[in-house]
Amino acid sequence: MKKKVLITGITGMVGSHLADYIYKHTDWNITGLIRWRSPLDNLQNILSNSDCEERLNLVYGDLRDGMSLRTALHDSEFDYAFHLAAQSYPQTSFDSPIDTLDTNVQGTVRLLDALKASRNPEVITHVCSSSEVFGRVPADKVPISEDCSFHPASPYAISKVGTDLIGRYYAEAFGMNVVVTRMFTHTGPRRGDVFAESSFAKQIALIESGFQEPKILVGNLESMRTWADVRDAVRAYFLLVTKNPVPGEIYNIGGAYSCTIQEMLRYLLGRSTVQNIEICPENKRFRPIDADLQIPDTSKFQNHTGWKPEISFETTMNDLLNYWRDRIKSGQRVPNR
Repeated sequence: MKKKVLITGITGMVGSHLADYIYKHTDWNITGLIRWRSPLDNLQNILSNSDCEERLNLVYGDLRDGMSLRTALHDSEFDYAFHLAAQSYPQTSFDSPIDTLDTNVQGTVRLLDALKASRNPEVITHVCSSSEVFGRVPADKVPISEDCSFHPASPYAISKVGTDLIGRYYAEAFGMNVVVTRMFTHTGPRRGDVFAESSFAKQIALIESGFQEPKILVGNLESMRTWADVRDAVRAYFLLVTKNPVPGEIYNIGGAYSCTIQEMLRYLLGRSTVQNIEICPENKRFRPIDADLQIPDTSKFQNHTGWKPEISFETTMNDLLNYWRDRIKSGQRVPNR
């Protein structure tokens, strides 16, 4: 019998790439949890396939509404569940901290309760935390291991501390097969334009198409990041649940290439067809506190699964820039935010 998988946040960057990966590499049936207003643009690769209706089932539910989750999932018997849905924008969390906490912390509780009450409470469940839980890390703690203490630097990061601890709690208290990941910076096509590298790529594409003057708006360029490609990330998530998953375990996952935001921007600008683009700091793009040393130690996960990142930083950034070029050339008009 075909295996069944649940993906929350299936319409986001990571969820849609995970769905693409599962669709291509397995015969599993996929259930995607969506809100009624969720755009389906990121799922076009799957929706265009002839057997889409047989393998993809989209169900309505909201992490802020426990009844909707129980209704959506109570008759289901999943083999695997990937909990990727979240309010995932750190900058937005400063403006909407309560919504962020409700969605990410209580939403995770509501989802795990719904899975616990489903037809297969032993479903192998991936709870996606974040490297943001580590926040401001002293230099002597880099690279960051799973044992590094938490110092969250935003309401989003605080919410992910809750998500992280809840995942382990449900494994220990209720015997659920929950595994937690702390994914470091990952990007690529479909990345939301509120994140620095995607905002830069979008602005460059707008400038090249004549929709923005040759000035690129930026925030803090000094933060150090280790970059991973979203397509490597979802391959890691697949291995997480299929290669001897250990309930209650927590893993750092991330790329192998580190550089500052400024160096990343310099690379993107070097790929532009427009020369001498001016870099303009904008106050609203700076966080009140920033997590400025996000460099992971991923040896625990690599030793357990054999996973390693395969896609280069240059390929990731080129694909991200071309993603925005294609969107704008297709006639889509996007705001500069």
